[in-house]
Amino acid sequence: MTNQSEAGGYQAGGYAFDPVRQPELFDRVMSRRIVAFCIDAVLVFVLTLPVVLMLALLGLVTFGLSWFLIGPSFGLVALGYVALTLGSPASATIGMRLSGVAMRTWSGAPLFPLLAVMHALVFWLSVAVLTPFVLLLGLFTYRKQLLHDLLLGVVMLNADDLRRVVP
Repeated sequence: MTNQSEAGGYQAGGYAFDPVRQPELFDRVMSRRIVAFCIDAVLVFVLTLPVVLMLALLGLVTFGLSWFLIGPSFGLVALGYVALTLGSPASATIGMRLSGVAMRTWSGAPLFPLLAVMHALVFWLSVAVLTPFVLLLGLFTYRKQLLHDLLLGVVMLNADDLRRVVP
């Protein structure tokens, strides 16, 4: 005898979080994720301003050599921000924490800094190629995963419900 989820073609597989048995973990994740992205973008911009100012002033002493670093400074600050926040034991950036979401690997483990940086880089690459259409995939996956989540084996979850499931 098969249950409804097996009859519909759905299988939990090796994932630690099951959207059929734990739907509260995935409820409103997409909208919260967009809000978190906007908050993080503002924070990275604010963190980049003093770096750009410092590089501009340092350019006066280095005869303009540090001015070449002003362009990549946004990306470098963003990667550092992601490594320190998303790669922390909380597995959430400040925007994600304010929005009430956290990220975990498919096995349930928190992210580590290198995986967090890879997640950001693959996200930027997928957005550069697919534009905002990258969000459409989340509407068709059981775990509301986007392309870069699927490629790296991570999943976005509601943080409050995650604390109830995983002590």
